[in-house]
Amino acid sequence: VQGTGGSSAVSKCSAAARGYIQDRFLRLLVGRRRRRAPLVHRGYYIRARAVDHCVQDFLLKTQSHPRTQILSLGAGFDSLYFRLKDMGLLHHTVVYEVDFPNVACQKATLIKRIKELSALVGDVRGEGLGVITFSGEDYKLLGVDLSELSELEKALEEAGLDNEIPTLFIAEVVLTYMENSRSDALIQWAAEHFSQACFLLYEQIHPEDPFGCVMQQHFSQLNSALHSLAQYPDCEAQQRRFFEKGWSECSVMDMNEFFTHCTPEDEQQRVQALEPFDEYEEWHLKCSHYFVLTASKGMESSWTPLLSNMTVPHCDGPVRMAGSITAVVCATHSEISGLRRYGHHSVLIKPNVILTTGGFGEEDGQHCRMRNFHVLVKHAGYWKAGCVKKENPDKRWDERLYHTVSCLSSSLAVVVGGRTSPSSAGLGMLWLKFPETSNALDPGDVTVELVSLQPAAEPAALRWRHSTTEVIFKGKKYLFLYGGRSAMEPVLGDWYFLHTQELSCTVIPVEGPVPESRHSHSACSWKGGVLIAGGLGAVEQPLGSVFFLRELEHGFQWQTVETHPPLIPRYSHTAHVHDGKLLLVGGVWFHSSSVPGITVIDLMTGLCLDYAINVEHLEWPLMLHNHSSVFLPNEKELLLIGGGGNCFSFGTHLNPEPVSLSLSNILTSH
Repeated sequence: VQGTGGSSAVSKCSAAARGYIQDRFLRLLVGRRRRRAPLVHRGYYIRARAVDHCVQDFLLKTQSHPRTQILSLGAGFDSLYFRLKDMGLLHHTVVYEVDFPNVACQKATLIKRIKELSALVGDVRGEGLGVITFSGEDYKLLGVDLSELSELEKALEEAGLDNEIPTLFIAEVVLTYMENSRSDALIQWAAEHFSQACFLLYEQIHPEDPFGCVMQQHFSQLNSALHSLAQYPDCEAQQRRFFEKGWSECSVMDMNEFFTHCTPEDEQQRVQALEPFDEYEEWHLKCSHYFVLTASKGMESSWTPLLSNMTVPHCDGPVRMAGSITAVVCATHSEISGLRRYGHHSVLIKPNVILTTGGFGEEDGQHCRMRNFHVLVKHAGYWKAGCVKKENPDKRWDERLYHTVSCLSSSLAVVVGGRTSPSSAGLGMLWLKFPETSNALDPGDVTVELVSLQPAAEPAALRWRHSTTEVIFKGKKYLFLYGGRSAMEPVLGDWYFLHTQELSCTVIPVEGPVPESRHSHSACSWKGGVLIAGGLGAVEQPLGSVFFLRELEHGFQWQTVETHPPLIPRYSHTAHVHDGKLLLVGGVWFHSSSVPGITVIDLMTGLCLDYAINVEHLEWPLMLHNHSSVFLPNEKELLLIGGGGNCFSFGTHLNPEPVSLSLSNILTSH
């Protein structure tokens, strides 16, 4: 547990160095320096932001009181006291910090040694006496095991804690490491023994979904299991816990809600622009698995920092599911390797032959951008897998992610866009040629030739997380290239029509209300036009709109597809159209009570039904974002290939094998 505290201090320090949080004291308290990934920076930013928001609100609401106090439980190497003192916010507040004796001693030694810190504390009263390892006028550092409540109470009394004045308790990912009976007792003790009390809690929720499983596994491997999760798996359970333990007011929200509703828009934009970033799915999943809770009792005026400046539209209860679809591992004749990847693209190049290209994943025993092309061939009801032979292996593939592949004939496909790293410009276009003749009963028979392209449309292709869909205008085929993002623009809303012969841009008039800019949406050909659904919009918010680009005599027209109930906003899903129904597969949404399964939209009536995916036959968590899917219309079978990503600081999860879903029940009964 102490190791997790040290590691989180290093991460906060790295976030401060990159400008996410303003904190010049962290680097003095944290010995080790490591530069963390942008995803980790954002995760620690939102944690620090939530704690600061609530602490400063407490100080503001109690400023008329002659004396107040803050008690930070499991404070570790946190710099809260020094920041508040430096900002002049502790005129009549004493800060008490409690942690394991050895952690408190280390911190006390650091403070005494570093002038910049000891000067802020001022006169030190008596050298470390017993459990009080450091004592200044407005700062006391205590070395006590939090799970021993009687010892904690005795030490705090000795240090001068007053149970009659407004007191803020802070527990930032601390209580969950204790047995529930002990953490419950601590929460109840705080309510019972202090006449005017506030509590601020930040920790994990949702242990059962795929991201939650990876998160739990990570902490178990560190030998610091998360005890709260089984008994208090969601925000509602945590809120009930506080009411039952004697607190009279309690509000709680997950970190997606906090970032959206309690962080000013200019501050959101500042943070989003600090570093090249392209891990939206993992950021939103991380935020849906942590919450901030504030509770109070006996305060003169109510303390609700999470509700003060706006009414939060709380996610409406659980998503209503119309049924469930069972996932099974694909029936294969050989061990399928090479499909543990995400950000790739899979396409049916001829009946029963699926080509998968690009992405990030596991190749030759290491994690990297994928160089090999992969093929699945279905024969006699089984899939056979293999690597594709490249006719010209020296030809640069550029190892791209978030590109598209469109089949123009049984022997030709075009790759559009994609990226290597999020800071580099998008990649252009490439032809993939397959031999006409191969009957492809064996994966080893499939060969691909890479041919570069330098058409006039190249600048249009310098993007990723976009869509390219075949449309028909006046009997001719075009590729409709829409949305995405680029190294310069975090979200694009423009489009191009590329003539399929020479891939040159063609101007075709488009009328109607223009959809808002988006990336990571889905796009499907339908009736000569395109259906666009969901996506991530301008302020990194999921969209729930569905548009149909419909062919008219003189051009195309955007039309809104009304759905009822309204489609839950989502992105990073895949989509297919079958028999007048739009199928949306997986993705990420902000409804943290469940993960997206299959949504079926009837394009005639607008009826929108959600189905859960039943994963009881899978031995691993099925992460359905950054995946690809292929629909086999004759069998009404959906193949899910790859998917997953970096799960914050909990490790990378890659779905190990392709999964098959039989949709015949929902497509006939719908």
